[in-house]
Amino acid sequence: MIVRPDADSLASHARAASKRGIPPVESWDPPFCGDLDIHIRRDGTWFYNGTPIGRPELVRLFSSILRRDGDDYFLVTPVEKVGITVEDAPFVAVDFQVRDSGEAQVLEFTTHVGDTVTAGPDHPIRVQRGPETGEPSPYVHVRARLEALIDRKSFYRLVDLGVRAPHDGVEWFGLRSGGVFFPLIPAADLPDG
Repeated sequence: MIVRPDADSLASHARAASKRGIPPVESWDPPFCGDLDIHIRRDGTWFYNGTPIGRPELVRLFSSILRRDGDDYFLVTPVEKVGITVEDAPFVAVDFQVRDSGEAQVLEFTTHVGDTVTAGPDHPIRVQRGPETGEPSPYVHVRARLEALIDRKSFYRLVDLGVRAPHDGVEWFGLRSGGVFFPLIPAADLPDG
């Protein structure tokens, strides 16, 4: 039986599923019930039927049942799966903390929905440049194919922590965290050469 997607029933199922932290949405295989008019903008604002969702606890709840399959995003419960749209990344890293320094440095990010993630082998940092503008868009992996766009103020702070290091035989400017060097830009492309 195909159920028509409905935000209230989805929220009810999500509440039940998320009683013990982030639900195991990757292991669930419910039927696809259609698309729901939920959209996540690049700035992390969630919309339902064109209106911003004003309750942070509801956004956090929905974010806990978010799954990405290929280029598509879904809200998934044990009994239903509905499609939503995401403008860029579903999360925004709004702050970070630094522990230690040098090769022992650790960067711990906090997202706008309260997730915390430590950059390292399982949570890489990457930068993608806009094809038309060349503007950098930095991301950190949060969980299961879901990333957070690192907000501009945090990215500027990260650049201050950047170092030059070899990567694949070329010197890069990048960040260290969790024993990993994350290349951001070839050192030759930096303004000072």
